[in-house]
Amino acid sequence: MRIATTYEKGEIFQHFGHTERFKIYDIENGKVTLATVVNTNGSGHGALADILKKLEVEELICGGIGAGAKRALSEAGITFYGGVSGNADEAVEDLLKGSLKYDPEAACTNHGEHHHDKNDGASCKEHSCGDSEH
Repeated sequence: MRIATTYEKGEIFQHFGHTERFKIYDIENGKVTLATVVNTNGSGHGALADILKKLEVEELICGGIGAGAKRALSEAGITFYGGVSGNADEAVEDLLKGSLKYDPEAACTNHGEHHHDKNDGASCKEHSCGDSEH
């Protein structure tokens, strides 16, 4: 199994569509066997889901995530957990233990193809979003 997190300085990055790195975790027998940081090369929402699919990621832990990204991940067959913050490694361990705290009901309505408001580039927590689909 392979799990990914949006990633920045050891933490879950809070805006899926702007993530510059994923941390990829290979899992065997319920344990992390390998963790690697992958650069996204500035790819946008749809391309990020494609990157994860090509990396054979099955599950994603992230902060905020908009409707377009949710759709792209679903189409790629990737299960995702949004609204997560904190240490990336700890979040993966919590997922493996079945104790990950995420928000399946939150909605991020402030994202679009052209997100040009005063919060552009800010973390989703700063403009009250962070959603997921389980």
